[in-house]
Amino acid sequence: MKLNYEFKNKDLLNLAMTQSGIDAKHNNERLEFIGDRVLGLSVAAMLYEMYPNEPEGNLARRHAFLVSTDTLAHVATEIELEKHLRHGHMTSGKTNHILANAMEAVLGAIFLDSGFETVRKIITDIWRNLASAEIVAPKDAKTALQEFVQKNGHGDLPVYEYNEPTGASHDPEFTVTVTALGISAIGVGASKKLASLSAAEKLLKILAI
Repeated sequence: MKLNYEFKNKDLLNLAMTQSGIDAKHNNERLEFIGDRVLGLSVAAMLYEMYPNEPEGNLARRHAFLVSTDTLAHVATEIELEKHLRHGHMTSGKTNHILANAMEAVLGAIFLDSGFETVRKIITDIWRNLASAEIVAPKDAKTALQEFVQKNGHGDLPVYEYNEPTGASHDPEFTVTVTALGISAIGVGASKKLASLSAAEKLLKILAI
Protein backbone atom coordinates (compact mmCIF):
# COMPACT_ATOMS: atom_id res chain seq x y z
CA MET A 1 0.00 0.00 0.00
CA LYS A 2 1.41 3.40 -0.98
CA LEU A 3 0.90 4.98 2.42
CA ASN A 4 3.67 6.81 4.26
CA TYR A 5 3.13 4.94 7.49
CA GLU A 6 4.43 1.78 9.13
CA PHE A 7 2.07 0.09 11.58
CA LYS A 8 3.45 -0.89 14.97
CA ASN A 9 0.46 -3.18 15.52
CA LYS A 10 -0.01 -5.17 12.33
CA ASP A 11 -3.25 -6.64 13.65
CA LEU A 12 -4.89 -3.22 13.33
CA LEU A 13 -3.94 -3.05 9.66
CA ASN A 14 -5.18 -6.58 9.04
CA LEU A 15 -8.49 -5.72 10.69
CA ALA A 16 -8.81 -2.54 8.62
CA MET A 17 -8.35 -4.61 5.48
CA THR A 18 -11.09 -7.12 6.38
CA GLN A 19 -14.52 -6.33 4.99
CA SER A 20 -17.62 -7.68 6.74
CA GLY A 21 -18.51 -9.78 3.69
CA ILE A 22 -15.48 -11.93 4.57
CA ASP A 23 -15.80 -11.99 8.35
CA ALA A 24 -19.07 -10.96 9.98
CA LYS A 25 -17.50 -10.64 13.45
CA HIS A 26 -13.89 -9.52 13.01
CA ASN A 27 -14.03 -6.81 10.34
CA ASN A 28 -13.26 -3.14 9.73
CA GLU A 29 -16.63 -1.59 10.66
CA ARG A 30 -15.60 -0.41 14.13
CA LEU A 31 -12.37 1.07 12.76
CA GLU A 32 -14.41 2.76 10.02
CA PHE A 33 -16.53 4.38 12.75
CA ILE A 34 -13.43 5.93 14.32
CA GLY A 35 -11.81 6.83 11.01
CA ASP A 36 -14.89 8.72 9.87
CA ARG A 37 -14.66 11.02 12.91
CA VAL A 38 -10.89 11.44 12.67
CA LEU A 39 -11.11 12.33 8.98
CA GLY A 40 -13.96 14.79 9.52
CA LEU A 41 -12.14 16.74 12.23
CA SER A 42 -8.78 16.68 10.44
CA VAL A 43 -10.25 17.97 7.17
CA ALA A 44 -12.26 20.64 8.98
CA ALA A 45 -9.14 21.93 10.74
CA MET A 46 -7.16 21.86 7.50
CA LEU A 47 -9.80 23.85 5.62
CA TYR A 48 -10.04 26.39 8.44
CA GLU A 49 -6.31 27.05 8.05
CA MET A 50 -6.23 26.95 4.24
CA TYR A 51 -9.18 29.28 3.64
CA PRO A 52 -9.15 31.92 6.42
CA ASN A 53 -11.48 34.27 4.53
CA GLU A 54 -14.15 31.83 3.41
CA PRO A 55 -17.58 31.76 5.09
CA GLU A 56 -18.89 28.69 6.87
CA GLY A 57 -21.08 27.68 3.92
CA ASN A 58 -18.15 27.43 1.52
CA LEU A 59 -16.07 25.51 4.06
CA ALA A 60 -18.97 23.09 4.57
CA ARG A 61 -19.26 22.51 0.81
CA ARG A 62 -15.54 21.81 0.53
CA HIS A 63 -15.68 19.54 3.57
CA ALA A 64 -18.61 17.54 2.19
CA PHE A 65 -16.70 16.93 -1.04
CA LEU A 66 -13.46 15.93 0.70
CA VAL A 67 -15.06 13.36 3.02
CA SER A 68 -17.50 12.02 0.41
CA THR A 69 -17.57 8.39 -0.69
CA ASP A 70 -16.21 9.25 -4.14
CA THR A 71 -13.23 11.17 -2.73
CA LEU A 72 -12.40 8.45 -0.23
CA ALA A 73 -12.59 5.81 -2.95
CA HIS A 74 -10.31 7.95 -5.14
CA VAL A 75 -7.71 8.21 -2.36
CA ALA A 76 -7.98 4.48 -1.68
CA THR A 77 -7.32 3.76 -5.36
CA GLU A 78 -4.36 6.17 -5.45
CA ILE A 79 -2.64 4.36 -2.57
CA GLU A 80 -3.55 0.96 -4.09
CA LEU A 81 -5.55 -0.07 -1.04
CA GLU A 82 -7.69 -2.49 -3.05
CA LYS A 83 -4.67 -4.76 -3.61
CA HIS A 84 -4.62 -5.54 0.12
CA LEU A 85 -8.35 -5.51 0.90
CA ARG A 86 -10.07 -8.77 1.76
CA HIS A 87 -13.62 -8.42 0.55
CA GLY A 88 -16.61 -10.25 -0.84
CA HIS A 89 -17.74 -9.82 -4.42
CA MET A 90 -17.56 -6.12 -5.36
CA THR A 91 -20.13 -5.21 -7.98
CA SER A 92 -19.70 -1.95 -9.85
CA GLY A 93 -22.32 -0.28 -7.70
CA LYS A 94 -20.63 -1.22 -4.44
CA THR A 95 -16.94 -0.74 -5.22
CA ASN A 96 -16.67 2.91 -4.20
CA HIS A 97 -18.50 2.36 -0.93
CA ILE A 98 -16.37 -0.63 0.04
CA LEU A 99 -13.15 1.23 -0.81
CA ALA A 100 -14.34 4.35 1.04
CA ASN A 101 -15.22 2.37 4.15
CA ALA A 102 -11.86 0.62 4.09
CA MET A 103 -10.06 3.96 3.69
CA GLU A 104 -11.81 5.27 6.79
CA ALA A 105 -10.91 2.06 8.62
CA VAL A 106 -7.23 2.52 7.78
CA LEU A 107 -7.34 6.06 9.19
CA GLY A 108 -9.04 4.75 12.31
CA ALA A 109 -6.37 2.08 12.65
CA ILE A 110 -3.57 4.66 12.38
CA PHE A 111 -5.28 6.76 15.05
CA LEU A 112 -5.35 3.81 17.45
CA ASP A 113 -1.80 2.83 16.51
CA SER A 114 -0.13 6.24 16.88
CA GLY A 115 -2.59 8.91 18.00
CA PHE A 116 -4.44 11.85 16.51
CA GLU A 117 -1.51 14.08 15.52
CA THR A 118 0.06 11.33 13.43
CA VAL A 119 -3.11 10.51 11.52
CA ARG A 120 -3.98 14.20 11.17
CA LYS A 121 -0.62 14.84 9.45
CA ILE A 122 -1.15 11.90 7.10
CA ILE A 123 -4.63 13.12 6.21
CA THR A 124 -3.41 16.67 5.66
CA ASP A 125 -0.56 15.49 3.42
CA ILE A 126 -2.93 13.45 1.25
CA TRP A 127 -5.98 15.71 1.21
CA ARG A 128 -4.30 19.13 0.84
CA ASN A 129 -3.98 18.90 -2.93
CA LEU A 130 -7.58 17.77 -3.22
CA ALA A 131 -8.63 20.70 -1.06
CA SER A 132 -6.82 23.10 -3.38
CA ALA A 133 -8.76 21.91 -6.42
CA GLU A 134 -11.96 23.40 -7.73
CA ILE A 135 -14.78 21.99 -5.66
CA VAL A 136 -17.95 20.65 -7.23
CA ALA A 137 -20.89 20.24 -4.87
CA PRO A 138 -21.28 16.51 -4.14
CA LYS A 139 -24.49 14.60 -4.54
CA ASP A 140 -26.48 14.43 -1.35
CA ALA A 141 -27.16 11.03 0.19
CA LYS A 142 -30.79 10.87 -1.01
CA THR A 143 -29.74 11.41 -4.62
CA ALA A 144 -26.90 8.90 -4.32
CA LEU A 145 -29.23 6.32 -2.77
CA GLN A 146 -31.82 6.78 -5.51
CA GLU A 147 -29.19 6.30 -8.22
CA PHE A 148 -27.77 3.24 -6.45
CA VAL A 149 -31.20 1.63 -6.12
CA GLN A 150 -32.13 2.34 -9.72
CA LYS A 151 -28.86 0.83 -10.90
CA ASN A 152 -29.02 -2.27 -8.70
CA GLY A 153 -32.77 -2.84 -8.39
CA HIS A 154 -35.79 -2.99 -10.65
CA GLY A 155 -36.49 0.70 -11.01
CA ASP A 156 -38.23 1.07 -7.66
CA LEU A 157 -37.46 4.22 -5.69
CA PRO A 158 -36.55 4.38 -1.97
CA VAL A 159 -39.58 4.83 0.29
CA TYR A 160 -39.35 7.30 3.21
CA GLU A 161 -41.61 7.08 6.26
CA TYR A 162 -41.71 10.17 8.47
CA ASN A 163 -42.62 9.73 12.15
CA GLU A 164 -44.09 12.42 14.35
CA PRO A 165 -41.35 14.58 15.93
CA THR A 166 -40.44 14.04 19.57
CA GLY A 167 -38.95 16.35 22.19
CA ALA A 168 -39.73 19.95 23.04
CA SER A 169 -41.52 22.09 20.47
CA HIS A 170 -38.56 24.49 20.27
CA ASP A 171 -36.08 21.62 19.83
CA PRO A 172 -37.84 18.76 18.00
CA GLU A 173 -36.18 15.52 16.92
CA PHE A 174 -37.36 13.88 13.72
CA THR A 175 -37.08 10.19 12.88
CA VAL A 176 -37.25 8.86 9.32
CA THR A 177 -37.19 5.28 8.05
CA VAL A 178 -36.07 4.66 4.48
CA THR A 179 -36.58 1.32 2.73
CA ALA A 180 -35.03 0.14 -0.53
CA LEU A 181 -34.17 -3.25 -2.01
CA GLY A 182 -35.95 -4.86 0.94
CA ILE A 183 -33.71 -3.25 3.57
CA SER A 184 -34.46 -0.37 5.93
CA ALA A 185 -32.45 2.19 7.89
CA ILE A 186 -33.44 4.83 10.39
CA GLY A 187 -32.15 8.39 10.54
CA VAL A 188 -32.57 11.06 13.20
CA GLY A 189 -32.18 14.81 12.83
CA ALA A 190 -33.34 18.26 13.82
CA SER A 191 -35.52 18.45 10.70
CA LYS A 192 -37.21 16.05 8.29
CA LYS A 193 -34.57 16.87 5.69
CA LEU A 194 -31.63 16.13 8.00
CA ALA A 195 -33.26 12.95 9.29
CA SER A 196 -33.96 11.68 5.77
CA LEU A 197 -30.38 12.46 4.67
CA SER A 198 -29.08 10.57 7.71
CA ALA A 199 -31.31 7.59 6.92
CA ALA A 200 -30.22 7.57 3.27
CA GLU A 201 -26.53 7.69 4.22
CA LYS A 202 -26.94 4.78 6.65
CA LEU A 203 -28.82 2.68 4.09
CA LEU A 204 -26.17 3.38 1.46
CA LYS A 205 -23.52 1.99 3.78
CA ILE A 206 -25.62 -1.11 4.49
CA LEU A 207 -26.33 -1.77 0.83
CA ALA A 208 -22.67 -1.34 -0.08
CA ILE A 209 -21.59 -4.25 2.13
